[in-house]
Amino acid sequence: MADTLALPVNQRVIRDRLHAWESTTESTAPLTGTQKDALLELTSKTSERPFPKDLPEDEVPFAMSKSLSSQLTSDVYQGNKDFTLSDDTEKIDTAQQFFSWFSTVEEDIERDEEITYRRYIEELREYQKQCDQVLEEVGSALDYLCSLQAHYIHVSTKTNALHDACEHLLAEQTRLINTAENISNKLSYFNELDRISSKLGSPTLTVTNESFVPMLSRLDECILYISNNARCKESAIYLTKFRHCLARALNLIKCHVVHILQMATQQVQPTKDTVSVGDNAFTLFYGKFRANAPRVKSLMEELEQRVDKSPEYVQILADCHQCYFQQREVLLGPSVSSTVTDLATKHARDHCALMRSGCAFMVHVCEDEHQLYFNFFSKPTERLDEMLEHLCNSLYDMFRPLIIHINHLETLAELCSILKIEMLEEHVQNNVKELGAFETICKQMLMDVQERLVYRTYICIKADILNYNAAQGDLAYPEKLEMMESIAEGIKNSQNAKERTSSVSSVGEGHKRSLSNVSNTSLEVAEITDGDQKEMGPPNVGGDPQHPQGTSMPLSPADLHGMWYPTVRRTLVTLSKLYRCIDKTTFQGLSQEALQSCIQSLQNAKDGITKRKNVLDGELFIIKHLLILREQIAPFQADFSIRETSLDFSKFKDLSLSQAGHKFLGAAYGLVNNKSRLFALNSTNALLQFILEGTPQVTEYFVDSKRDVDQQLKKSCEDFIHHVTGLFTEPLQTFLSRASVVISMKTEEPTRNVTLRQQPFATPEKLHDVIAETYRNLKTRLPTVQRSMALYLANRDTEVILFKPVKVNIQQTFQQVDKILADYYTEEDRQIVASPSSEQINLLLSTSKS
Repeated sequence: MADTLALPVNQRVIRDRLHAWESTTESTAPLTGTQKDALLELTSKTSERPFPKDLPEDEVPFAMSKSLSSQLTSDVYQGNKDFTLSDDTEKIDTAQQFFSWFSTVEEDIERDEEITYRRYIEELREYQKQCDQVLEEVGSALDYLCSLQAHYIHVSTKTNALHDACEHLLAEQTRLINTAENISNKLSYFNELDRISSKLGSPTLTVTNESFVPMLSRLDECILYISNNARCKESAIYLTKFRHCLARALNLIKCHVVHILQMATQQVQPTKDTVSVGDNAFTLFYGKFRANAPRVKSLMEELEQRVDKSPEYVQILADCHQCYFQQREVLLGPSVSSTVTDLATKHARDHCALMRSGCAFMVHVCEDEHQLYFNFFSKPTERLDEMLEHLCNSLYDMFRPLIIHINHLETLAELCSILKIEMLEEHVQNNVKELGAFETICKQMLMDVQERLVYRTYICIKADILNYNAAQGDLAYPEKLEMMESIAEGIKNSQNAKERTSSVSSVGEGHKRSLSNVSNTSLEVAEITDGDQKEMGPPNVGGDPQHPQGTSMPLSPADLHGMWYPTVRRTLVTLSKLYRCIDKTTFQGLSQEALQSCIQSLQNAKDGITKRKNVLDGELFIIKHLLILREQIAPFQADFSIRETSLDFSKFKDLSLSQAGHKFLGAAYGLVNNKSRLFALNSTNALLQFILEGTPQVTEYFVDSKRDVDQQLKKSCEDFIHHVTGLFTEPLQTFLSRASVVISMKTEEPTRNVTLRQQPFATPEKLHDVIAETYRNLKTRLPTVQRSMALYLANRDTEVILFKPVKVNIQQTFQQVDKILADYYTEEDRQIVASPSSEQINLLLSTSKS
């Protein structure tokens, strides 16, 4: 046990492992019998195996130790505990000896196995020594490098400090240089005074010198700098001196420009014998004068560019403009006035030609002056328009006295067209900039002509339309229409004779076109007779109101322009001339006055025709002319309604004139006596009482002349329908009115023994005579009425539409008779009366019309 403890730890471990391996009960790797036999056999074989011949000598002990180990193992397994390994080996008797020997063997084995590694370790140790030497040398090098870095930092710090000091010195030097330059620049503005003063005082200095404009620019710079740096010492004194120098320089420019302009005027100014503008006017007044423009324009451009810098430039430029325009007026004024006077003399009897010539002349003058101005200057000015207006005033002053003495509307209307269309719309609108002054004068003349036109129109409306005295020929209806119809028939027959060789197809197509050409007047009559007052646009809306298109009216003599009643023709001609000459509001007022006067004149003509001929001709006359008037005013794109005001005296209607006057005076007297209550805030306010009690009310209302035409046309159509109906059925209507009285009496007093058929006027025989007379009237008078309608209206559609209510009234009259016969007469009485049926009446009316 003591031996066991005396063993080293590793030997004890090996021993324990061997015991565990050899244990028969709890073996670590128990072997079977077969395995043990195989192990013994292998051990015996290995013990007899010879050593290889090529085995090195140094490895023999290791092989021998293995052999001994095998032998030992074999012996152990064979149960031989007492054995010896060799002659040289100590005999092993105990386990301790074995373990000692085994430990020695293991150490030898381990030593033999590790010899390669030990050699490698030795090499590594050699390498380690070399690396240690290299490391030591690297450390020495690093120490030298650290020392060198410290020296470098020290030197670099000193170098940077030196560089910073140099840079600071350079920056300070630059700052001082800039300061010196800044001071020098600031002083240069002040030092320029002596140089500029000496240059301006030089007798050889001229504005055309190349150094003059740079000197002017330098002056502007100096003045601007000193003005912006008023805190500088003596800046006010220097500013005054510089402004004085600027005034001297600008005065030199002004004197130079004025001299050039005056010399140019003197060179081209015509003599007294050649004051009027002739063929050489353009060369004389513009060509030679423009030759001096290059000597002036360069200076004017410099002044115009510096206008915003100083008020002195504004003033000197204004002086140059004034001199230029003054010289142009001196040069052109007499010539323009003389030319206008010559034109007035040449066109003394033709105001329109005078207006065209004068305006064309002034247009050329304005355009030429505008172009000439921009040869001397670059920027526009209002004084150019002022000068041109002054020149154009010569035309206005010449034409103004002529305008106020023109009485003819045609001349005034044409003058308005010339000014408004030819001048303002065609010339001025295409060249607004150059003709601005002419536009002003042209508008003044247009307003004067329009004012005169409106005044003369009112006079003509009153004298030639409202108070027109119709001659016998004007009221010769229907003779004029019959004569024109006969002439038209003769012309038509001669044309038909010439066209008999034409093809039948072309005649058929022409007939179709004539049937499809429906007059607008027929549609208007249809609306009027039906009570519809809707506005209808004629087919020639927007066209010439004197030349309607798309209607059949010009195909008849009654529709010829020359056959219209003079007041209708004058009204339409007047409106057509005014439409494009005056503004819309004024035209509406004049058209209202003209249409009302025309309607009144037609009413007077109707009365005259009625007295001279009959009611039928008078009514057809006014219907026809109202249709013409309504159709011809439709193209005017204007509202024929105007607003009018009137005084309402309704609260005085129950008073006499003296009572109304006393009431007004009493209210005025109360207003004067109650001055203290003028501004009272209660019901005792004197001013309020005067307004409520003593003053009439002002009312506004609209007057529509087109509606008046429609209403008058409707009334005329209704009068015609009523008159023609009475003309055909007067006996029968008389009977119906008397019969209605009897029937109403019977209705009011049923007990009264009154029968209609027993009345003397209502016996079957009398009623038969009345119906027979009415039927004869229809047969005899119907062709005459339809002939008159065809002669006046000259349109089949219009005739049918206007006659339709008459036909309906006639049929209704016979229907009333039939109803009375059915209610109050016997069958025998009805046979005696023999009233025609509705079919017979309709057939009669239709046959006669066809």
